[in-house]
Amino acid sequence: MPARSHVLQWPLKQPEPRLNTPLLSAVTAYIEDQGGGQGLFPTAIEGFNIVRSFQSMMPMRNIYRPSLCVVLEGAKELRFGDEHLNYRSMECLVVSVGLPATGRIVEASTTTPYVGVMIDFDVATVREVLEQLDTPPAQSDATGPCAFIAKVDQPLADCILRLVRLLETPKAIPILAPSIVREICYWLLSGPHGGEICKLACPESNIERVVRAVALLHTNFAETLRVDKLADVARMSPSSFHQHFKALTSMTPLQFQKQLRLLEARRLMVTKAANVAEAAYKVGYESASQFSREYSRTFGIAPKQDALHQQRLHNEYASRTVRSA
Repeated sequence: MPARSHVLQWPLKQPEPRLNTPLLSAVTAYIEDQGGGQGLFPTAIEGFNIVRSFQSMMPMRNIYRPSLCVVLEGAKELRFGDEHLNYRSMECLVVSVGLPATGRIVEASTTTPYVGVMIDFDVATVREVLEQLDTPPAQSDATGPCAFIAKVDQPLADCILRLVRLLETPKAIPILAPSIVREICYWLLSGPHGGEICKLACPESNIERVVRAVALLHTNFAETLRVDKLADVARMSPSSFHQHFKALTSMTPLQFQKQLRLLEARRLMVTKAANVAEAAYKVGYESASQFSREYSRTFGIAPKQDALHQQRLHNEYASRTVRSA
């Protein structure tokens, strides 16, 4: 049975879905202006994307960036390591570390589609806002999972609505969008989970230290893993680093690296037309057969078959470009 989040448990009795009609209407109008249908809808605001689906989706493993993911309608789940998080309309997922995870849309139909928005975090912006707070949020020294679920309150919803409406005036985006993103950071830091967001930006916190090592893994995943080197980067002892890394990501460093390698190999096969052996060697495997075994064990399908399937999904759901107003 999947473990519940250590940060915020999914309630045993699910509340009635909450809808923010102006926000949902604005997002739906943007989708229709972009041609309608379902899939990923990029926007002219960097790091701001919209998703709509008319059907529940099979689990999809991917790299989740540090981000805010808001469900406007429908429901979704996220799994990473032993963690299992569910969120529905007017709830959000907050991810503080670039994380290999499996996401799945669990509630969607043609009459009530899944609709969500994703906003990438810029740690520098979070830190700037944090430094300007008269009373920074209290944070605990304990390291917990790097993702949690929270309610979307009205100030946060208003910010997202203004971002969507800003898409109607592209010339205003570079001037006004950064201030709206800063306001989003403010409401998150001043809200009930501000202490968790604060950990992302506070220098020398346990999370910030582990994040340094995670960044090194992201850029050097093809190299032989040395936990001692990662611990040095985090300025921790190897045993302490391993403990905090597992608490944050719900994976060991080796499991984390393997996920990064396999996901990058999938990307190379899908978007760069690499064959199985080429993808395996480029991400650090010395044996293509070992790569194929681990790939099949992780994704439940052989690499070549999966690459063809992912190409079809990409062409159908994720190949759009922004249409000019």
